Amino acid sequence: MYIKLLIFIAVLTSSLYAKAINIAVAANVSYAMPSIIKEFNKLYPNTQVNVILGSSGKLTVQILHGAAYDIFLSANMKYPKKLFENKIALSKPIVYAQGSLAILSPNQRSFKHGIYILQSKLVKRIAIANPKTAPYGAATLEALQKANIIENIKNKIIYAESISQTVAYTIMVADVGIVAKSSLFSPKLRKFHQNVHWVELDKTLYTPIKQGIVLLKNGQSNTEVKFLYDFILSKKGQNILKNFGYSIP
Repeated sequence: MYIKLLIFIAVLTSSLYAKAINIAVAANVSYAMPSIIKEFNKLYPNTQVNVILGSSGKLTVQILHGAAYDIFLSANMKYPKKLFENKIALSKPIVYAQGSLAILSPNQRSFKHGIYILQSKLVKRIAIANPKTAPYGAATLEALQKANIIENIKNKIIYAESISQTVAYTIMVADVGIVAKSSLFSPKLRKFHQNVHWVELDKTLYTPIKQGIVLLKNGQSNTEVKFLYDFILSKKGQNILKNFGYSIP
């Protein structure tokens, strides 16, 4: 009985002193985060990692207005740089991954014409992320403009709030969508096959999507925040991101 009591007290004490980390994550990274957290918790089992997802622009606005986030994983370098310039980020932004775009169709299609498939009469609705708040949306718009097809398809476009919502729109209401390649490596989307349901978008059509990470002031008193930051940039963390279709810097 005494030993059981000691075990109960030990478990209770460890849970009381377990630290939580609040991490703001660009929507495109949501697919890789469960794997990252799972491996991180093997090293720090008492650390709870709370993930807040959203478009990079909206998360930045929240942070600027005092949201209690400890780490920010953005879909570009622009927003982390802004936080660093405003002295809200403790560290200069570092590129933790480079993302890419893909054209996804819930039905089998021929992708031999690449991005120009969007001009097909069979494609009536196209889902893309909002270019004003989502870096992947901005890259999509750049690609459409560079391919000189934006005017031909603008009436077909459905705008989503984030790149992850773009996936949902693509599957549920659109004929095709331009999504983060990383989303196609998630368990729910592995049923869609390359060159059958999706094809990577020509990278020459848009500026490389360099994604930045920063430590935020809110987390400076929590030592485990730095542990998670370092883990994401470690070989193991980078390999997880690589497995989700990212290029590693």
